[in-house]
Amino acid sequence: MLNRLTDSLNFQAQALSLRSERQRLLASNIANADTPNYQARDIDFARALSAATSGQAQAGSLATTQAGHMASPAPGTAEAQLLYAQPAQTNLDSNTVDMDRERANFTDNTVKYEATLRFISGAVKTTMDAMKPYNAA
Repeated sequence: MLNRLTDSLNFQAQALSLRSERQRLLASNIANADTPNYQARDIDFARALSAATSGQAQAGSLATTQAGHMASPAPGTAEAQLLYAQPAQTNLDSNTVDMDRERANFTDNTVKYEATLRFISGAVKTTMDAMKPYNAA
C-alpha cells in the first residue's frame, strides 16, 4: 500500500514539476509577444511526463506531435525537449507568438496545475486521516 501511495505521489510530483515548467514557457511566450524574431516555445506534456515517470532521460525524447511543431535543433541538451510553434499566419517581425493560442494554453495548463495540487493535497490528507488512531465512542 505504501508503495502505491509513493508511486502515486511521485507521479503527481513529476506532473506538477512539468506543469510548472510549461507555465513558465507559456508566460515567456506571452511576455515576448511583441519581440521581433521571438520563437514561441512549448513542451509536449504527455511525452515529457511519460519520459519522466518511466525513468528515461528527457533530453531528445520528444518528437513532432503536430504539423506545427518541430524538434529543437540542439539534441542532447536540456533545450532539446522544447518544441517550436509554427505561426498560424506570417508576421512582418517573424514573431511566432499567437496570443489566442498562448492564452488558451496558459488557462488550460493553470487549471490542470491546480487540479494536480488538489490531488496531492487530497492524497496527503487521506493518508494523514488513515494514520489517526481510531477512537470508538
